[in-house]
Parts: sequence; structure tokens; C-alpha cells
Amino acid sequence: MKALNTLALTTALSLALMAPAAMAADLTPVESVKVESDVTAIANERAASYWGKLADDLQAAILARVQDRIADKGSRISVDVNEVSLANSFESVIGTEDSVLVGNVNISSDDNSKFDSYELAVSINAALPLIPEGARLVDFRDSPEHYRAMVDTFADEVVARLK
Repeated sequence: MKALNTLALTTALSLALMAPAAMAADLTPVESVKVESDVTAIANERAASYWGKLADDLQAAILARVQDRIADKGSRISVDVNEVSLANSFESVIGTEDSVLVGNVNISSDDNSKFDSYELAVSINAALPLIPEGARLVDFRDSPEHYRAMVDTFADEVVARLK
């Protein structure tokens, strides 16, 4: 009976250890991530101090989420942030609920086995769960918490749609 319990435990542990490996094998390998953005159109100086690094920060956020599947050959993720939408968000006097990060996302590979192209828009409402409760009352346009939440939400959505 003890041998049977040991066998069952060994089998369960083996399956538990194989599950992450099997899931990782199903994930799309990623060759590169490239993000382009020209945020010089942002008139709000305090906002520009955070958002001026958007391309680098968004690229780093996406790479962090696919780190376990970086490969020599795989999908190439390219994001071009729509600067006009971003600038309009900062110039809006309506309120923070209109804040939006919009970008064109392109996924490609050498053999065209992975191809996708779409426009992704992330509003501040989608990012709210990532913002600490006390920071939710701060003006979005010049808040590092709001900036980080928007970048993280955008990166999450890109990776979630990676097939």
C-alpha cells in the first residue's frame, strides 16, 4: 500500500512538473519586440516627462511578459503608438476617463505562420485595477502610477492576443 501511495505521489509530482513545460511549448516563440512612438506632440510638460520614454518602457514591458519564450526564430512584435490619440488624451479638458493609449500592433514571422495586425486601444478604465487606490484621484496626465498602469495594460493585451 505504501508503494502505491509513493507511486501515486511520484506520478502527481511528475505531471505537475510537466504541465508548465507543456504550456510553455504551446506558447508562441518571440524573436523580437519593437515599439515606435514620437511623443513630442504632448504639450503637457509633466506628462511628457513620463510619456517621453513610452517606446522604451512599452518594449521592456512586452519583453518582460514573453521572456520565457524568446527564441532565435519566432514572431516579431511591432507596435506603432498613435501619437495623435495620445496627445489628444493629454489635451482633453473633459477628464481622465478619456485618456487612451492607441497603437497599431503587427505580428509577423519569416514563414508567415504567425501573422496578425490590429489596432489596440487601452483606456484608463481598463487600467484602473492596476492603479493603487490612492493614486486614482491624481490627474492622469502627469501621474507615474497612471502611466505605469497604461503601459502594463497595453503590454498585457498585446501578449494575451499573441497566438
